[in-house]
This record gives sequence, structure tokens and C-alpha cells, in this order.
Amino acid sequence: MTETKPTRLEHIATEGGARAAVLTIDHPPLNLFDKALLEALAVDIEELAAESPRALLVRADGKLVSGGVDVHVFDGLSTAEGAQLWQTLFARIIHPLEALPCPVVFAAHGLTLTAAFEIALACDIILAAPKAKFGLVETVVGLTPSMGGPQRLAERAGSGRAREFVMTGDLYDAATLADWGVVNAVHDDVDTAARALLARLADGPTRAHAATKEIIGAWRSGGVAHADSVTPQVSGQLFGTEDLRNAVASFLEVGPGKATYTGR
Repeated sequence: MTETKPTRLEHIATEGGARAAVLTIDHPPLNLFDKALLEALAVDIEELAAESPRALLVRADGKLVSGGVDVHVFDGLSTAEGAQLWQTLFARIIHPLEALPCPVVFAAHGLTLTAAFEIALACDIILAAPKAKFGLVETVVGLTPSMGGPQRLAERAGSGRAREFVMTGDLYDAATLADWGVVNAVHDDVDTAARALLARLADGPTRAHAATKEIIGAWRSGGVAHADSVTPQVSGQLFGTEDLRNAVASFLEVGPGKATYTGR
């Protein structure tokens, strides 16, 4: 019997003809992050990095987004093996996901624990259903979140909130995280809202979105001065794109909001 792959990567086209992708976690019953799921995600992200869509949605099937990490992943690891585990997960999942030159949306419809939430924090925009809850509960096994969750949560919500979130191991609802600026928006039908946003972003000026990510990435690594130093070159390159030239011409001819984009 062939084992079912714990993720599903779908390449789709918007009504406007833009290439988009949907990456779904589908590993019942709890979407636990075991070795198989982590490897499947790494392979899918490698495929996306090799030929990026114009927007990506990360989501999950099932009652939960994820019940967390399968603790068997940690059992018996030495200090060196533990460090290597995190280095590998950064190198194969978190950093390549962040580096995709397109908008990445995460949709949380239910409980989103540990690795799933850390992956969400590596995405550009997080949408959530009202019933969604989030937690970094690694303290239950004497661990701290190590796929970038604390630092990315601190970036969005502040260091005090991040320390509270991680040290208590409590669960926080979507409304609270929206108030903190971690969740971008809360929708009753989050999957429909996320797919609509996916299409809107995929139909947009893809090269400009990639430039936005690059400038904000420069700010994250070196502050405002560093972002300012890279902006002229990063933004200047957009004047060589078809999308900018066509959008400027459209604006001058028929006004704003009428341009269509090809991603070139």
C-alpha cells in the first residue's frame, strides 16, 4: 500500500491568467509535524523556489491546522543532532519560504500549534478564522520554539509579548493576535478570503511585490538605514519591467486602477 503524501501542492491560474499555488497540509488526524511532513514541506518549497508562482497560499485540511510536532522527532537527539535539526529546518523550510519572490499568505482555520505557527510567521500575511487559536507550547517538553517563532513573533508583536507567549505556553485567540498585529485579518470564512487574496496578489505587479519583500527584509536585518541604502537599486530595477511601463501608460491614458500585470 502506497503511503499518502502529507502535503498537496496545487498549481492554479486566476481568472486573469496569473500563476498561483496552494500548499496544503493534509496529514490526518492532527497534522502533526513528523519527519514525513517536514520532508514533504521541504520538497514542496524547493519546487516553489525553483519556479516561483506569482502568489502562494499555505493552508491545512482537517479540523486543526496542526496539533504541533510529533515528539518522536526529538526523542534521543544529542546536543549536536538537535542543533543540526534546527539548522536543517531553517535551511530547507523557513528561509526558502521567506525568500520566495512572491506574496505568501497563511490561512489558519483552527488550532495552530508550534511548527505550524512558526511557518505562519515566516509568511507575509496571516489570515485567521474567529475560532482559530495559536500557541508555541514547546515548554511542555522543556524546549523553546526553534524554527524562528520567538524572533518573528517579537518582530510583529514586540519582545514583551513574544516572551509572554512563549514562556507561558498559553493559547491565544485570533482576535488577540489581530490586536497585537500578528494576524492581519480575521474572517468568518477564512479559506474563501485567503483564496480571494491569493488571486488579487497573483494578479498584481509581482516584481514590485518581490521588491517590497526585499526592502522589508533589508530593514529586518539592518534597520531603516540599511533598507534606505538598498531601496534605490531594488526599486530602480522596476523601471525596467513591462509591468511598470504598461501600468504608467495605462494610468496616463485611462487613470488609476485599470492596469493589468503579467509579472514581467
